Amino acid sequence: MNNGLLVVVSAPSGCGKDTVISKVMDIMKDDAFLSVSMTTREIRAGEKAGVNYHYISAEEFNKNIEKGEMLEYARYGDSLYGTPLTPVRKNLDEGKTVFLIIEVNGGENVKKMFPESKKIFIIPPSLEELERRLRNRATDSDEAIKARLRIAETELQRAYEYDYIVENNILDDAVNDVMAIIRAEQLKIKNMQNKLREVINNA
Repeated sequence: MNNGLLVVVSAPSGCGKDTVISKVMDIMKDDAFLSVSMTTREIRAGEKAGVNYHYISAEEFNKNIEKGEMLEYARYGDSLYGTPLTPVRKNLDEGKTVFLIIEVNGGENVKKMFPESKKIFIIPPSLEELERRLRNRATDSDEAIKARLRIAETELQRAYEYDYIVENNILDDAVNDVMAIIRAEQLKIKNMQNKLREVINNA
C-alpha cells in the first residue's frame, strides 16, 4: 500500500475552496478523506452534524486538547474550532489522501506536526473578482465584505508559505490542477517504494 498523503487547503473567504475540494472528492471517492472539524459553536440552520462540523461542548473540546487529540485548533470569537487527530491518522494509515480545509495559522500548525504534508493555497483571479463573488453571495453586509477583503489581502501574503498555488478562475481547471498535484505527489519515489520493490522482487 502506498503511503497516505496529508493535504492542507487554504484560501480567502469567497475563493471557492469548499467547492473545489468537493469536486475533487467526487473524483477520488474512497481514495480520499475530508477531515471534518470540531467546533463549540451552535449548529446553524441548514447545517448537518458530522458533515459541516462535529458540534461538541467546550468542556469536551478542552478534554481533547488535554489528551493531545487535536491536530490544530483556534478560537474565533466565543467559539473553538479544531481538527481531530485520530481520524486523520487512521485514514493516512489506510493510504488515503486526507484533505484539511483550514485557515493559514492552522495550516502552519499542521506542518509542524506533519512536516511531510503538502499545502495548497487557492487564489482568486483578482481581488476585484473576489469582491464580486462575496457580494453575489448576498450573505454579508458591506462592512463585513470589506473586512473579509482586508483579511484576504493578509492571507494572500502568506500564500508564499505554501507548496502549491491554484487559481480558481474556471472551476474545472482548478479541480484538474488539484488532481494533478495529488497525482504528482503520489508518484514521488517515497510514495512508490512498495510498488518498486514489488516489481524488483518479481523480476
